Amino acid sequence: MDRTNAQAASAADPFAPLAADRDRLGRGSTAQRVADVLRDRIAEGTLPPGTRLSEEALGAALGVSRNTLREAFRLLAHGRLVVHEVNRGVRVRVLSRADVLDIFTVRRALELAGLRAAPEARPSQLSALAQAVAGGEAAARAGDWRAVGTADLRFHRALGGLAGSPRIDEYLSRVLAELRPALLALPRARWLNEPPPVRNRRLTDLLERGALHVAEAELESSLADSRQMLLDTMGKTAT
Repeated sequence: MDRTNAQAASAADPFAPLAADRDRLGRGSTAQRVADVLRDRIAEGTLPPGTRLSEEALGAALGVSRNTLREAFRLLAHGRLVVHEVNRGVRVRVLSRADVLDIFTVRRALELAGLRAAPEARPSQLSALAQAVAGGEAAARAGDWRAVGTADLRFHRALGGLAGSPRIDEYLSRVLAELRPALLALPRARWLNEPPPVRNRRLTDLLERGALHVAEAELESSLADSRQMLLDTMGKTAT
């Protein structure tokens, strides 16, 4: 099946591609492994926000029991990626405006903590920033905007990682995972004014020069712009 036909089949039945994930589960398949598979598919947009997660369809695609799926759903709900609706089953979560505002409040706190720790960061932590920037620039040159978005989230995880706190790493990874499906839904035009790799390169250069106050202002501006683009898009969708 060529890529175009595969994409058409995926759009018609979003659960069909999950059959290819059976090998990831292995003989001793567990709810955690199932949750990992579904988390990845949600993050990449195969299961977009609002998708109803049918136990019957998923069980057939992945070859697992309903009990395993229900435990996997519980794990995903804990990570705020799915919601259980009475008499309607489980769906991939659709972020509200309040969710977006809250997520960016958390992002600001965690990423600023990382930025302010940059002078004491290890070389490997700073290298992760540079690699994420380079990956985003390469994706932009190739016109692969989904990869641009992935590299941008990787950059912001690495920025928070400068703090050297496992808890910051964990919490930031969780809120960015919540946010990614909504970011995938943004129109491509959002990248044309100033793509994330441009801002991320500028921010990295500021950190390398030790211009922390200017870097902090740049980060604040970048987060505020991303938050507003999401809110504007949500408003247009609702009208």
